[in-house]
Amino acid sequence: MGGKNDVRIEPVTQAGDISRCFEIAAAAFGTQTADGIWMAFNPGWDTPEGKVEGASRMRSRWATSTVDKSGNLNTVFLKAVVPDPEKGEVIAGMAIWVQGSTVLGHGDVPEADLAKAMDLDALYPKNASEHKYLCQIDKSLTRQRVEAIKEAASQSPPAVLDLELCCVDPAFQRRGAASKLVQWGLDEAVRRGGLEAVTEGSRAGRMVYSRLGFKQDGPEIEYHIDDEFKDRALPSNIFMRTGRPRPSTT
Repeated sequence: MGGKNDVRIEPVTQAGDISRCFEIAAAAFGTQTADGIWMAFNPGWDTPEGKVEGASRMRSRWATSTVDKSGNLNTVFLKAVVPDPEKGEVIAGMAIWVQGSTVLGHGDVPEADLAKAMDLDALYPKNASEHKYLCQIDKSLTRQRVEAIKEAASQSPPAVLDLELCCVDPAFQRRGAASKLVQWGLDEAVRRGGLEAVTEGSRAGRMVYSRLGFKQDGPEIEYHIDDEFKDRALPSNIFMRTGRPRPSTT
């Protein structure tokens, strides 16, 4: 079994890596923790067809990332690579960091209406009820994130770096991959001019985030959903943020 020094973090640059990234997300958020939000946005995640479709959606997002005015990718897919005795090395974890801003050229602008941001029919064809549910849980989960992005408009640079997703294959957990995926983003936030980092911390992730400088901002996230959805299990999440670091001088 390898140690923390064996973990290497680098951006995903090959489309072929995305299927493995989705596989890791499914193992962590589906099989291991049964995260109700992730599973709702990835129907059929545990079926062969659903895995192919989920990886395809992820690959499309990776391939269409925009850049800011400095040429930085606004959406960065990361992979944590570890040695493997049979394959040489394998991807053990993945993360998605997103630079968000309401100022043109400084990041992706958050879309208030999820139905405009993504094709919900592709997930649940002609299912208005499921579309409504996704919109409600997304709005509840990201409310404070969107507020933080709006607040940053008056700062310099007028953006934040959001840790949207971070997960490690259960077979490779407790080897430091999650911490390194997070630390990469914190270092990148400094490099990009001193951006604040934000995230929604699950019970599984918030201890790692706290150790690396994130602090809880506000109470447990409350999901504002219609009564027809009240029996659906939703994960515990808290909004976390780092405050503005000093920009890098190099």
